[in-house]
Amino acid sequence: MTATPRTPRTRSALVGVPTYKPGRLPTPAADKPTYKLSSNENPYAPPEELVEAVRGAAAGTNRYPDLACRRLVTELSTRFNVPFDNFAVGTGSVALLYHLLQATCERGDEVIYAWRSFEAYPIAAQVAGATRIEVPLAPGARHDLDAMADAITEHTRAIIVCTPNNPTGPVIGHAELSAFLARVPSDVLVVIDEAYVQFIRDREAADGLALYRDHPNVCVLRTFSKAYSLANLRVGFAIAHEPVAAAIRACTPPFAVSTVAEDAALAALAAEETLFERVELLVKERSRVLDALRGQGWDVPTTEANFVWLSLGERTDEFAMTCEAEGIVVRAFSGDGCRVTVAEPEPNDLFLDVAARWMAKG
Repeated sequence: MTATPRTPRTRSALVGVPTYKPGRLPTPAADKPTYKLSSNENPYAPPEELVEAVRGAAAGTNRYPDLACRRLVTELSTRFNVPFDNFAVGTGSVALLYHLLQATCERGDEVIYAWRSFEAYPIAAQVAGATRIEVPLAPGARHDLDAMADAITEHTRAIIVCTPNNPTGPVIGHAELSAFLARVPSDVLVVIDEAYVQFIRDREAADGLALYRDHPNVCVLRTFSKAYSLANLRVGFAIAHEPVAAAIRACTPPFAVSTVAEDAALAALAAEETLFERVELLVKERSRVLDALRGQGWDVPTTEANFVWLSLGERTDEFAMTCEAEGIVVRAFSGDGCRVTVAEPEPNDLFLDVAARWMAKG
């Protein structure tokens, strides 16, 4: 009797883990332009000084990068007036979140976050072996911080707040987030994900760095992927008090951030004036798109990011297919809605035209 071959065993926590779905590229069309508005990318190519930094660093790709990214962390430490050892650097803020939950969670622990929010949160929590506690958004597609505080138990190890919230757009106010933190036990980590912080214009919005300074259990995540036009090079950083920052570094693979990426990030910091002028263009386009959609009759949440959210429910996939037929790929979250990245005026105009015709037909 032949024995059934045995296969390597993997962790049971991975059973049913969600799959991250990146924004799709549009199918090229011979008769019209196509646009990708599905990934919240900065539509503007990086300035030449960033490209030159990459070219220069490429000559040293036979050497390992600096394990600690000392030059970048030193610059960030000076800019933010944060101690050097309160930083952890990784391949984007999402990778740092994975390392953070690996550092804080074990089987049976709980991670709380709003839903819908960034789709990597449930993946990171489950991969860490934690139980996912998803708290529905409040009206206006905002975090329900009271409900999130009520969801805290003795098993809660981490709470993630995304501000502005991806994919819906609203920010959390500083006063409301401060009040929320007062309800969180000091041994529960609160992760403030500020991937889109450079796009915020609301003066009442939460200041993650100020909250980090006041609360030892706060960790702030930021990235060079959006405002700094470095999505492909994967550079992000976490700011947290010891021992949290040290725990993140302990879980981060050696040499995660390349010298090419570090040099590009340093060049991006030096080119902030140019880059932030482009951010301002996107913010103005965001206001124009938001006003136009509301003028068409859409109920669109106020957004402080580089995207808008259309709550379409069961018609989400239908709308996404309608957009794609016109040459626009948006990010559809089946059964909930579509997130549409704000881009240059031409693709924005095309999207607004599709949205107007959709609304007119009812």
